Amino acid sequence: MSDDQAYMQQAIDLAARVLTATPNPRVGAVVVKDGRVVGTGWHEQVGRPHAEVVALQDAGELARGATVYVSLEPCCMVGRTPPCTDALIQAGVASVVYGMQDPNPAVSGRGLDRLREAGIEVRGPLLQERAAALNPGFIKRMTQQLPRLRCKMAMSLDGRTAMASGESQWITGEEARADVQCLRASSCAVLTGVNTVIADNPHLNVRAAQLPLADAELIARRQPLRVVMDSCLRTPPDSRIIGLPGEVLLMSSRPQPRQVERFAGSKAQIVEVACLDNGRVDLRDALRTLAIDYECNEVLLETGPTLGGAMVQAGLVDEVLIYVGARFLGSDAMPLLHLPGIQFMKDHVALEMRDVQMIGRDCRIRAELRSLLPAME
Repeated sequence: MSDDQAYMQQAIDLAARVLTATPNPRVGAVVVKDGRVVGTGWHEQVGRPHAEVVALQDAGELARGATVYVSLEPCCMVGRTPPCTDALIQAGVASVVYGMQDPNPAVSGRGLDRLREAGIEVRGPLLQERAAALNPGFIKRMTQQLPRLRCKMAMSLDGRTAMASGESQWITGEEARADVQCLRASSCAVLTGVNTVIADNPHLNVRAAQLPLADAELIARRQPLRVVMDSCLRTPPDSRIIGLPGEVLLMSSRPQPRQVERFAGSKAQIVEVACLDNGRVDLRDALRTLAIDYECNEVLLETGPTLGGAMVQAGLVDEVLIYVGARFLGSDAMPLLHLPGIQFMKDHVALEMRDVQMIGRDCRIRAELRSLLPAME
């Protein structure tokens, strides 16, 4: 690995420290002068200084004439914070090496041009695939106006998720459930269906006591948006998903006034989305609403076999995370996904295995839908 690559890898590693900077991307930066790292920084959360600014502040006067390695093209627009390009120019850096170009159409290439116009040498992209792997959700939102959807499921070794009665606690152990807490904490939103809410009354929140991280209390202060797909607004107003801290959306098609009145005085927001011919929520339109109106980069789907299967068959799931518990639940138990219409092998849903890992006594399988891979690369 060359020196340039080593410094860029350091910037990428800094960015990876952050679970989520929603709605912003994860970014890391390193300031190098005379072969020595003199400043580092990463973007912690929205509204806070960006990675380049933090690294420049860390370097101080040593930033003048230095090279800055940043995992994503510096922004050149006024948003919640001033443009990073202005900070780099004012600091008098000699060159900037970037990992990947910003996929945001408002920035893409313009930040690099602004630096060049100011006489700063610009090099890159460098370690582009690794830099892109930091922000697959942000990239998808900017290029497709959809969030990256991860479907989390837990099943027995015989592929069952709950007993016929609905009993499901617990298929997996405490370590696996703690890992799910990390997934929630790194997500912009947690999505479920109304049937799951009625049957299980889930929390779907981030719980500091179960989060296996040193700064768990701080992380749990930012609760992901909780979203329920609920065509006819059947969610009980006193359900846990509404009563817990954090924002809650009920995504409905053609909500009626009498249905909406049930939530008067609650914090639940009713969001109307497009309706399909069968009266159900248009799933693609619902996800597009989360991306455009609520700036969601990464959405975690935690639901039952019906909505999960519908999302898969609609081609909206990017990644599945399956926790496998070492037990059999029997043929009468509920299946992992409801996927009607598959009669022949040629109709199967193809996946690409990415990772298999032991989590405590359970196994976690991570796979991507193969049909979606070309759009993601």
